[in-house]
Amino acid sequence: MQPKKNIVHLPVYQPGKPIDEVKRELGLTEVIKLASNENPFGCSPKAKEAILAAVEQTSIYPDGGAVELTQAVAEELGVQPNQIIFGAGSDEVILMIARAFLTPDDETITAFPTFPQYKHNAEVEGARVIEVPVDANGKHDLNAMLAKVTDKTKIIWVCNPNNPTGTMLNENEITAFLDAVPGHVMVVLDEAYVEYKASGQFPDSIKLLDTYKNIVVLRTFSKIYGLASLRIGYGVGDADVIRSVNQVREPFNTTTYAQKAALASVRDSAFLEFCRDANAKGIEQLTAAFEDLGLPYFEAHGNFVMVDVGRPGGAVFQSLLRQGIIVRHDPSWGYPTKIRVTVGSEEQNNKFLSALRHTLGEVTAS
Repeated sequence: MQPKKNIVHLPVYQPGKPIDEVKRELGLTEVIKLASNENPFGCSPKAKEAILAAVEQTSIYPDGGAVELTQAVAEELGVQPNQIIFGAGSDEVILMIARAFLTPDDETITAFPTFPQYKHNAEVEGARVIEVPVDANGKHDLNAMLAKVTDKTKIIWVCNPNNPTGTMLNENEITAFLDAVPGHVMVVLDEAYVEYKASGQFPDSIKLLDTYKNIVVLRTFSKIYGLASLRIGYGVGDADVIRSVNQVREPFNTTTYAQKAALASVRDSAFLEFCRDANAKGIEQLTAAFEDLGLPYFEAHGNFVMVDVGRPGGAVFQSLLRQGIIVRHDPSWGYPTKIRVTVGSEEQNNKFLSALRHTLGEVTAS
Protein backbone atom coordinates (compact mmCIF):
# COMPACT_ATOMS: atom_id res chain seq x y z
CA MET A 1 0.00 0.00 0.00
CA GLN A 2 1.61 3.24 -1.18
CA PRO A 3 1.32 6.55 0.70
CA LYS A 4 1.00 9.91 -1.02
CA LYS A 5 4.17 10.68 -3.00
CA ASN A 6 4.57 14.10 -1.38
CA ILE A 7 4.96 12.67 2.14
CA VAL A 8 7.43 9.80 1.62
CA HIS A 9 10.41 12.09 2.24
CA LEU A 10 9.02 13.69 5.41
CA PRO A 11 10.91 13.00 8.64
CA VAL A 12 9.06 11.63 11.64
CA TYR A 13 9.13 14.17 14.48
CA GLN A 14 11.73 13.27 17.08
CA PRO A 15 10.78 14.53 20.54
CA GLY A 16 13.30 15.07 23.32
CA LYS A 17 14.33 12.02 25.33
CA PRO A 18 11.82 11.14 28.08
CA ILE A 19 13.14 11.36 31.64
CA ASP A 20 12.32 7.74 32.54
CA GLU A 21 14.08 6.44 29.42
CA VAL A 22 17.24 8.36 30.29
CA LYS A 23 17.16 7.04 33.85
CA ARG A 24 16.88 3.45 32.62
CA GLU A 25 19.54 3.79 29.92
CA LEU A 26 22.14 5.50 32.07
CA GLY A 27 21.29 4.18 35.52
CA LEU A 28 20.53 7.63 36.89
CA THR A 29 18.26 8.45 39.82
CA GLU A 30 17.83 12.14 38.98
CA VAL A 31 17.32 13.61 35.53
CA ILE A 32 16.51 17.23 34.72
CA LYS A 33 14.77 17.82 31.40
CA LEU A 34 15.58 21.20 29.88
CA ALA A 35 14.87 20.21 26.29
CA SER A 36 11.24 20.91 25.42
CA ASN A 37 10.59 24.41 26.80
CA GLU A 38 8.18 23.15 29.43
CA ASN A 39 7.31 25.17 32.53
CA PRO A 40 9.54 23.97 35.41
CA PHE A 41 6.94 25.24 37.88
CA GLY A 42 4.14 23.08 36.51
CA CYS A 43 0.67 24.54 36.08
CA SER A 44 -1.67 26.70 38.13
CA PRO A 45 -3.08 25.04 41.28
CA LYS A 46 -6.46 26.20 40.00
CA ALA A 47 -5.90 24.21 36.81
CA LYS A 48 -5.19 21.08 38.85
CA GLU A 49 -8.41 21.61 40.78
CA ALA A 50 -10.33 22.03 37.53
CA ILE A 51 -8.91 18.78 36.14
CA LEU A 52 -9.92 16.82 39.23
CA ALA A 53 -13.40 18.35 39.18
CA ALA A 54 -13.83 17.23 35.57
CA VAL A 55 -13.20 13.54 36.31
CA GLU A 56 -16.92 12.82 36.62
CA GLN A 57 -17.38 14.04 33.03
CA THR A 58 -14.91 11.53 31.59
CA SER A 59 -17.63 9.45 29.91
CA ILE A 60 -19.18 12.47 28.21
CA TYR A 61 -17.89 14.05 25.00
CA PRO A 62 -16.30 17.45 25.52
CA ASP A 63 -17.85 20.73 24.41
CA GLY A 64 -17.15 20.53 20.68
CA GLY A 65 -16.91 24.29 20.33
CA ALA A 66 -15.06 25.00 23.60
CA VAL A 67 -17.75 27.66 24.11
CA GLU A 68 -17.02 28.68 27.71
CA LEU A 69 -13.27 28.79 27.16
CA THR A 70 -13.66 30.67 23.88
CA GLN A 71 -15.80 33.30 25.60
CA ALA A 72 -13.27 33.73 28.41
CA VAL A 73 -10.31 34.09 26.05
CA ALA A 74 -12.27 36.46 23.80
CA GLU A 75 -12.98 38.70 26.78
CA GLU A 76 -9.35 38.50 27.89
CA LEU A 77 -8.09 39.52 24.44
CA GLY A 78 -10.84 41.95 23.52
CA VAL A 79 -12.00 40.09 20.41
CA GLN A 80 -15.19 38.35 19.35
CA PRO A 81 -15.69 34.61 20.04
CA ASN A 82 -16.03 33.92 16.29
CA GLN A 83 -12.44 35.13 15.85
CA ILE A 84 -11.01 32.23 17.90
CA ILE A 85 -10.46 28.55 17.13
CA PHE A 86 -9.05 25.97 19.54
CA GLY A 87 -6.90 23.00 18.70
CA ALA A 88 -4.99 20.15 20.32
CA GLY A 89 -2.07 22.48 20.89
CA SER A 90 -1.29 25.31 18.50
CA ASP A 91 0.30 22.53 16.40
CA GLU A 92 -3.17 21.39 15.37
CA VAL A 93 -4.17 24.94 14.48
CA ILE A 94 -1.13 25.04 12.17
CA LEU A 95 -2.30 21.77 10.63
CA MET A 96 -5.84 23.12 10.16
CA ILE A 97 -4.62 26.36 8.55
CA ALA A 98 -2.48 24.38 6.11
CA ARG A 99 -5.36 22.02 5.35
CA ALA A 100 -7.84 24.87 4.82
CA PHE A 101 -5.68 27.11 2.64
CA LEU A 102 -2.74 25.33 0.99
CA THR A 103 -2.88 23.38 -2.26
CA PRO A 104 -0.15 21.88 -4.48
CA ASP A 105 -0.31 25.06 -6.59
CA ASP A 106 0.65 27.29 -3.65
CA GLU A 107 3.89 28.51 -2.14
CA THR A 108 4.52 29.21 1.52
CA ILE A 109 7.45 30.97 3.18
CA THR A 110 9.15 30.18 6.50
CA ALA A 111 12.35 31.16 8.22
CA PHE A 112 15.17 28.67 8.76
CA PRO A 113 15.66 27.39 11.37
CA THR A 114 12.24 27.75 12.90
CA PHE A 115 9.43 25.61 14.29
CA PRO A 116 9.34 22.66 11.87
CA GLN A 117 5.58 22.09 11.84
CA TYR A 118 4.99 24.93 9.37
CA LYS A 119 7.07 23.20 6.72
CA HIS A 120 5.83 19.74 7.67
CA ASN A 121 2.13 20.56 7.32
CA ALA A 122 2.64 22.60 4.17
CA GLU A 123 4.42 19.68 2.54
CA VAL A 124 1.66 17.29 3.60
CA GLU A 125 -0.69 19.48 1.56
CA GLY A 126 1.73 19.42 -1.37
CA ALA A 127 2.59 23.13 -1.26
CA ARG A 128 6.07 24.39 -2.17
CA VAL A 129 7.99 25.55 0.91
CA ILE A 130 10.52 28.35 0.59
CA GLU A 131 12.91 28.63 3.54
CA VAL A 132 14.72 31.90 4.22
CA PRO A 133 17.73 31.74 6.57
CA VAL A 134 17.57 33.83 9.73
CA ASP A 135 20.11 36.63 9.98
CA ALA A 136 23.40 36.52 11.91
CA ASN A 137 21.55 37.44 15.11
CA GLY A 138 19.11 34.55 14.77
CA LYS A 139 16.19 36.80 13.77
CA HIS A 140 13.78 36.42 10.86
CA ASP A 141 15.16 38.24 7.80
CA LEU A 142 11.87 39.90 6.92
CA ASN A 143 13.20 41.76 3.88
CA ALA A 144 14.56 38.54 2.43
CA MET A 145 11.24 36.84 3.11
CA LEU A 146 9.38 39.65 1.33
CA ALA A 147 11.67 39.24 -1.65
CA LYS A 148 10.44 35.66 -2.03
CA VAL A 149 6.75 36.61 -2.27
CA THR A 150 5.12 35.81 -5.61
CA ASP A 151 1.58 35.54 -6.95
CA LYS A 152 1.65 31.93 -5.74
CA THR A 153 2.49 32.79 -2.13
CA LYS A 154 -0.40 31.85 0.15
CA ILE A 155 1.03 31.90 3.71
CA ILE A 156 4.08 33.36 5.47
CA TRP A 157 4.87 31.84 8.86
CA VAL A 158 6.53 34.06 11.48
CA CYS A 159 7.52 32.45 14.77
CA ASN A 160 7.90 35.24 17.33
CA PRO A 161 9.86 34.68 19.53
CA ASN A 162 11.49 32.27 17.14
CA ASN A 163 12.01 28.66 18.15
CA PRO A 164 14.82 27.52 18.35
CA THR A 165 16.79 30.79 18.36
CA GLY A 166 14.66 32.63 20.94
CA THR A 167 14.93 35.97 19.15
CA MET A 168 12.11 38.52 18.87
CA LEU A 169 10.73 40.89 16.25
CA ASN A 170 9.43 44.13 17.75
CA GLU A 171 6.23 45.93 16.84
CA ASN A 172 7.87 48.34 14.40
CA GLU A 173 9.49 45.46 12.54
CA ILE A 174 6.24 43.49 12.39
CA THR A 175 4.05 46.40 11.27
CA ALA A 176 6.52 47.48 8.57
CA PHE A 177 6.53 43.89 7.33
CA LEU A 178 2.73 43.63 7.33
CA ASP A 179 2.47 46.94 5.44
CA ALA A 180 4.63 45.44 2.69
CA VAL A 181 2.94 42.03 2.45
CA PRO A 182 0.36 41.80 -0.37
CA GLY A 183 -3.22 41.47 0.81
CA HIS A 184 -3.65 38.02 -0.78
CA VAL A 185 -0.98 36.54 1.53
CA MET A 186 -1.84 35.27 5.00
CA VAL A 187 0.73 35.97 7.73
CA VAL A 188 0.63 33.56 10.66
CA LEU A 189 2.23 35.05 13.78
CA ASP A 190 3.05 32.14 16.06
CA GLU A 191 3.37 33.54 19.59
CA ALA A 192 3.74 30.41 21.72
CA TYR A 193 5.99 32.31 24.15
CA VAL A 194 4.21 35.68 24.14
CA GLU A 195 3.38 35.62 27.86
CA TYR A 196 7.06 35.65 28.78
CA LYS A 197 7.51 39.12 27.26
CA ALA A 198 9.64 41.33 29.47
CA SER A 199 11.26 43.88 27.15
CA GLY A 200 8.16 46.03 26.56
CA GLN A 201 8.81 45.90 22.81
CA PHE A 202 6.75 42.83 21.97
CA PRO A 203 4.10 43.50 19.30
CA ASP A 204 0.49 43.84 20.39
CA SER A 205 -0.56 41.46 17.65
CA ILE A 206 -4.18 41.20 18.78
CA LYS A 207 -4.67 44.93 18.21
CA LEU A 208 -3.05 44.55 14.79
CA LEU A 209 -6.03 42.38 13.78
CA ASP A 210 -8.12 45.56 13.47
CA THR A 211 -5.81 46.83 10.73
CA TYR A 212 -4.54 43.68 9.05
CA LYS A 213 -7.28 41.22 8.10
CA ASN A 214 -4.74 38.80 6.63
CA ILE A 215 -3.04 37.81 9.91
CA VAL A 216 -3.71 34.90 12.24
CA VAL A 217 -2.15 34.92 15.72
CA LEU A 218 -1.34 31.59 17.39
CA ARG A 219 -1.16 31.08 21.16
CA THR A 220 -0.77 28.02 23.39
CA PHE A 221 -1.37 26.80 26.93
CA SER A 222 1.63 24.45 26.69
CA LYS A 223 4.34 26.89 27.73
CA ILE A 224 3.91 29.41 30.54
CA TYR A 225 0.55 27.90 31.53
CA GLY A 226 2.17 24.49 31.98
CA LEU A 227 -0.55 22.41 30.28
CA ALA A 228 1.68 20.75 27.68
CA SER A 229 0.37 17.23 28.28
CA LEU A 230 -3.24 18.33 27.79
CA ARG A 231 -2.55 19.68 24.28
CA ILE A 232 -4.55 22.88 23.92
CA GLY A 233 -3.83 26.04 21.95
CA TYR A 234 -5.69 28.47 19.74
CA GLY A 235 -5.67 30.82 16.80
CA VAL A 236 -7.13 34.34 16.56
CA GLY A 237 -7.95 36.07 13.30
CA ASP A 238 -10.58 37.61 11.09
CA ALA A 239 -13.93 35.89 11.57
CA ASP A 240 -14.14 34.76 7.93
CA VAL A 241 -10.66 33.25 8.08
CA ILE A 242 -11.42 31.44 11.33
CA ARG A 243 -14.65 30.10 9.85
CA SER A 244 -12.67 28.54 7.00
CA VAL A 245 -10.27 26.93 9.47
CA ASN A 246 -13.21 25.66 11.49
CA GLN A 247 -14.55 23.89 8.42
CA VAL A 248 -11.63 21.43 8.52
CA ARG A 249 -11.54 21.03 12.33
CA GLU A 250 -12.24 17.53 13.61
CA PRO A 251 -15.17 17.23 16.05
CA PHE A 252 -14.33 17.19 19.77
CA ASN A 253 -10.68 18.02 19.04
CA THR A 254 -9.95 19.35 22.55
CA THR A 255 -10.71 17.45 25.74
CA THR A 256 -12.84 18.47 28.68
CA TYR A 257 -9.77 18.32 30.93
CA ALA A 258 -7.87 20.65 28.63
CA GLN A 259 -10.72 23.12 28.31
CA LYS A 260 -11.40 23.27 32.05
CA ALA A 261 -7.71 23.56 32.97
CA ALA A 262 -7.16 26.29 30.37
CA LEU A 263 -10.17 28.21 31.65
CA ALA A 264 -8.86 28.08 35.20
CA SER A 265 -5.40 29.11 34.01
CA VAL A 266 -6.71 32.19 32.22
CA ARG A 267 -8.23 33.30 35.51
CA ASP A 268 -5.04 32.82 37.55
CA SER A 269 -2.99 35.92 36.75
CA ALA A 270 -0.89 35.51 39.91
CA PHE A 271 0.58 32.22 38.70
CA LEU A 272 1.32 33.78 35.32
CA GLU A 273 3.17 36.69 36.91
CA PHE A 274 5.18 34.36 39.13
CA CYS A 275 6.30 32.26 36.16
CA ARG A 276 7.14 35.33 34.08
CA ASP A 277 9.27 36.83 36.85
CA ALA A 278 11.02 33.54 37.63
CA ASN A 279 11.77 33.00 33.95
CA ALA A 280 13.29 36.48 33.59
CA LYS A 281 15.56 35.77 36.57
CA GLY A 282 16.46 32.40 35.07
CA ILE A 283 17.49 33.99 31.77
CA GLU A 284 19.71 36.42 33.69
CA GLN A 285 21.21 33.52 35.65
CA LEU A 286 22.02 31.50 32.53
CA THR A 287 23.25 34.32 30.32
CA ALA A 288 25.48 35.76 33.06
CA ALA A 289 27.12 32.34 33.37
CA PHE A 290 27.49 32.05 29.59
CA GLU A 291 29.24 35.41 29.52
CA ASP A 292 31.60 34.31 32.30
CA LEU A 293 32.36 31.19 30.26
CA GLY A 294 32.88 33.18 27.08
CA LEU A 295 29.99 31.46 25.30
CA PRO A 296 28.02 33.55 22.76
CA TYR A 297 24.23 33.26 22.86
CA PHE A 298 21.22 34.68 21.08
CA GLU A 299 19.17 37.25 22.98
CA ALA A 300 16.37 35.27 24.61
CA HIS A 301 12.71 36.32 24.66
CA GLY A 302 11.00 33.01 25.44
CA ASN A 303 11.75 30.45 28.14
CA PHE A 304 14.90 29.05 26.54
CA VAL A 305 18.33 30.19 25.40
CA MET A 306 20.32 29.10 22.36
CA VAL A 307 24.02 29.15 23.24
CA ASP A 308 27.15 28.44 21.22
CA VAL A 309 29.24 25.99 23.24
CA GLY A 310 32.15 26.12 20.78
CA ARG A 311 32.20 22.35 20.54
CA PRO A 312 30.23 19.77 18.56
CA GLY A 313 26.69 20.15 19.86
CA GLY A 314 25.99 16.43 19.67
CA ALA A 315 28.98 15.63 21.87
CA VAL A 316 27.94 18.29 24.38
CA PHE A 317 24.40 16.90 24.40
CA GLN A 318 25.69 13.40 25.14
CA SER A 319 28.05 14.61 27.87
CA LEU A 320 25.25 16.51 29.60
CA LEU A 321 22.95 13.52 29.18
CA ARG A 322 25.41 11.27 31.03
CA GLN A 323 25.23 13.77 33.87
CA GLY A 324 21.43 13.65 33.96
CA ILE A 325 20.73 16.89 32.07
CA ILE A 326 18.61 16.73 28.91
CA VAL A 327 18.99 19.70 26.56
CA ARG A 328 18.26 20.02 22.85
CA HIS A 329 20.62 19.78 19.90
CA ASP A 330 19.31 19.23 16.40
CA PRO A 331 21.72 18.90 13.46
CA SER A 332 18.96 20.11 11.13
CA TRP A 333 19.16 23.59 12.67
CA GLY A 334 22.39 24.25 10.83
CA TYR A 335 24.15 25.26 14.05
CA PRO A 336 26.67 22.48 14.70
CA THR A 337 28.07 24.04 17.90
CA LYS A 338 24.85 25.35 19.44
CA ILE A 339 22.48 23.84 21.98
CA ARG A 340 19.09 25.06 23.20
CA VAL A 341 18.43 24.95 26.92
CA THR A 342 15.08 25.55 28.59
CA VAL A 343 15.10 27.97 31.52
CA GLY A 344 14.55 25.89 34.64
CA SER A 345 14.18 26.74 38.29
CA GLU A 346 17.17 28.35 40.00
CA GLU A 347 18.25 24.95 41.33
CA GLN A 348 17.86 23.26 37.95
CA ASN A 349 19.79 26.04 36.23
CA ASN A 350 22.63 25.69 38.75
CA LYS A 351 22.83 21.94 38.15
CA PHE A 352 22.86 22.47 34.38
CA LEU A 353 25.62 25.08 34.62
CA SER A 354 27.70 22.83 36.86
CA ALA A 355 27.31 19.99 34.35
CA LEU A 356 28.09 22.33 31.46
CA ARG A 357 31.35 23.45 33.08
CA HIS A 358 32.36 19.80 33.42
CA THR A 359 31.39 19.19 29.80
CA LEU A 360 33.42 22.11 28.50
CA GLY A 361 36.47 20.56 30.10
CA GLU A 362 35.61 17.11 28.78
CA VAL A 363 34.65 17.85 25.15
CA THR A 364 37.31 19.24 22.84
CA ALA A 365 36.57 22.60 21.23
CA SER A 366 35.89 22.46 17.51
